[in-house]
Amino acid sequence: MKIIDLLERDTLSLSFEVFPPKTETGFDSVREATEEIAKLRPAFMSVTYGAGGGTSRYTLDIAKNIKARYGVPTLEHLTCVSSTKAMVREKIEEIKAAGIRNVMALRGDIPAQLAGADRSGWDYRHAVDLVAELREADPDFCIGGACYPEIHPESENQKEDIRHLKEKVDAGCDFLTTQMFFDNNLLYNFLYKIREAGITVPVVPGIMPITNANQVARAIQLSGSFMPQRFKSLVDKFGGDPAAMKQAGIAYATDQIIDLYANGITNVHVYSMNKPDVAAKIQENLSAILGK
Repeated sequence: MKIIDLLERDTLSLSFEVFPPKTETGFDSVREATEEIAKLRPAFMSVTYGAGGGTSRYTLDIAKNIKARYGVPTLEHLTCVSSTKAMVREKIEEIKAAGIRNVMALRGDIPAQLAGADRSGWDYRHAVDLVAELREADPDFCIGGACYPEIHPESENQKEDIRHLKEKVDAGCDFLTTQMFFDNNLLYNFLYKIREAGITVPVVPGIMPITNANQVARAIQLSGSFMPQRFKSLVDKFGGDPAAMKQAGIAYATDQIIDLYANGITNVHVYSMNKPDVAAKIQENLSAILGK
């Protein structure tokens, strides 16, 4: 099933994101964790590609297993940073051969050793290049793209960021998923601006449950996310108590999702970080709302 078909329905849905192991020795434990999340029967599951494609060889294995064993639609991440056309085309053929038709097209993080490199000669400099490649490779692909309610870290301003986002959508993106955010008003403002710019594809908000205090600094580093005072107070109060922080973080994420649903958002994606207990608790908190 294509993700876009799910997103065009009026019913509320919840999806989860998982990531592949960093090494082969960790594959079995990661597979078990992703299977536990699949048993929750989310609308779909996305499987990340890993920074610089370092864990890419496990992404397809995890995605195929979820799809085959549990019938959960899967969204395979694919990055193109520092890759050649031959490398990307080979990966696309592998995805097609596996029967997966949902792909999240991302530029990906630039490897540290290439941070200052001249990118002018690279085959793929931006995600829009990968979107166009996927659309040409198979018109039947359902292609997702990333968007940033708080501006992409490399953009000069939000106007420029939205202009580039429009280019990505025009190249073939069927839907967008947001970077994590902790203040829903940022999303609502962003949605207003992109609709004004003519971007009409579905946008799925991405919510990150912060279940330990150490995740806060990491979240800011990854996304530059604004931390509202309400959230800062939560971390100050419960950050030193792991059990309390986990419960409070899940409650905060649940509250965000409830507010999104109440304001007309029908699909929410949870960055569940391979934590079946976190995914299960959030779904349990929303059981009556989701009808599960």
